[in-house]
Amino acid sequence: MELKRVVVTGLGAVTPVGNTPEETWANLLAGKSGAAPITHFDATNFKTKFACEVKNLNVTDYIDRKEARKMDRYTQLAIIAAMQGIKDSALDLEKEDRNRIGVIYGVGIGGIKTFEEEVTYYGQHLGEEPKFNPFFIPKMIADIAAGHISIMYGLHGPNYATTSACASSTNALADAFNLIRLGKANVIVSGGAEAAICGCGVGGFNAMHALSTRNDDPEHASRPFSKSRDGFVMGEGAGCLVLEELEHAKARGAKIYAEMVGEGASADAHHITASHPKA
Repeated sequence: MELKRVVVTGLGAVTPVGNTPEETWANLLAGKSGAAPITHFDATNFKTKFACEVKNLNVTDYIDRKEARKMDRYTQLAIIAAMQGIKDSALDLEKEDRNRIGVIYGVGIGGIKTFEEEVTYYGQHLGEEPKFNPFFIPKMIADIAAGHISIMYGLHGPNYATTSACASSTNALADAFNLIRLGKANVIVSGGAEAAICGCGVGGFNAMHALSTRNDDPEHASRPFSKSRDGFVMGEGAGCLVLEELEHAKARGAKIYAEMVGEGASADAHHITASHPKA
């Protein structure tokens, strides 16, 4: 069996340094940091009081207000990045076989903010009849972002989430790549999203002593290769790559950014958070 070639034909990005791929790239080249004091919740009593939040994003510019209220923030970000990517790819879905277009998105935690809100309310009303938001579970589960994207565009190809901590999005892209080169899909909208800047997210990582506490200098706190590093900086956002079979892309005259030629996955089987000493 001859394996297909896979190319990138669309980009989407919602990040702490820009709400589009173009803005993100320009600010990265300019050396702009996305780290700043936390605004999503009152972090006064937390060891870490800063993070990399997505800024100045009006979700309802992209998603209907009523529908947006049914979604956790990570899903909203995932959808916006996917919308950007699909638009950038110039796919004419009316002419495409939507059975051969899929969505695979990575997420490490899922709707942790939703979980925090619902469990907090439940804990405050113990002894009463339990009341939960009917969208509690759909807002929280990891695969809901991929599901919403497929529903929005009527895409009937492979649809699921990959969850492998910080490698979630990379594994999503690897799966998408392999499905296309095996001929099981023509196009897959792939990438990842996360939005865990909330009390549970920051507090949980603080308890692990994993986050930087350089509260007096957030912009320079992320320094993974420095001897003076004191932890990572939490961020949020979403990214999307539209991966497409090469001949399919050429046939429709698509703009091709790059070719994906391989992927790899392994484990060092060493520790749940620390890298192997020889890595």
